[in-house]
Amino acid sequence: MDETLLARASFRSEGFANQRLAVVPRPQLAAAANTPGARHLAVSDAGYFPVATGHRRVRPDGSPETIVILCVAGGGRVRLAGTEHALAPGAYVTIPAGTPHEYQASADAPWTIWWLHARGTDVAELTGPLLGRPEPVARLRSVDRVVALFDELVTLLERRPSPAQQLAASGIAWHLLTRLAVDAVQPADGSPLERAMRYLEARVDGDISVAELAAIVGLSPSHLGTQFRRATGGGPGAFHTSLKMARARSLLDTTSMPVAAVASAVGYTDPLYFSRSFRRVHGVSPTSYRAQHKG
Repeated sequence: MDETLLARASFRSEGFANQRLAVVPRPQLAAAANTPGARHLAVSDAGYFPVATGHRRVRPDGSPETIVILCVAGGGRVRLAGTEHALAPGAYVTIPAGTPHEYQASADAPWTIWWLHARGTDVAELTGPLLGRPEPVARLRSVDRVVALFDELVTLLERRPSPAQQLAASGIAWHLLTRLAVDAVQPADGSPLERAMRYLEARVDGDISVAELAAIVGLSPSHLGTQFRRATGGGPGAFHTSLKMARARSLLDTTSMPVAAVASAVGYTDPLYFSRSFRRVHGVSPTSYRAQHKG
């Protein structure tokens, strides 16, 4: 029995009050590798450890699965390839398969964690720097949404195993991992980036320079631009344009306003420039877009 299995076996004998632990039978997990859907992402283990006093795992050779741990209370530390990271409430860590690691609950305030182990052809991509986040530890904006997915996943795996159950678990895990990736790059409520986004959302019919917007939220233009690119893939101008185009699409789809009036409603004084901008984003003119059958 390898070190990973030994760690799991010894843990079952210890346990924590009110813990939840689901382990997929290994023959079923092996079969998932050849099952459409599940072969891309299969959960091997998942659980919930409340106030996990003394919880510690050391895997010098790593784990055959990628591990995701979400801390919801207390705290602990994680060491990956020689670098130590603190894990506090609202943060999660991703440990790639095969990466030497060690993690341990705090002695003073042991963590409460949700966790999963997963394997499959798409796991490395889903848990890697999917949206440009290179660090293994990240904080979440909406922890409750992720906890609900963990709870749904563990509840499903606690039932009688079946191919249908494994496929459903893969779908939930896919949603969970993408939610983690997206949520980790979203701005926190009240942060300068979030305030800048809300300012632009409220002024789709106007224009503002990056320097003016940066001054409003208390950042330098370069720092604001960096934060926008990290969260949206583009700068403040591109974000504002996307908002204008979304509003323009809505007006074209739901009203009979002339194109010139639509342009004015989203802050373009020149209808021809608006039409060129619209075509650049959508590949068709506003008139052609309106004529398309939708739904």
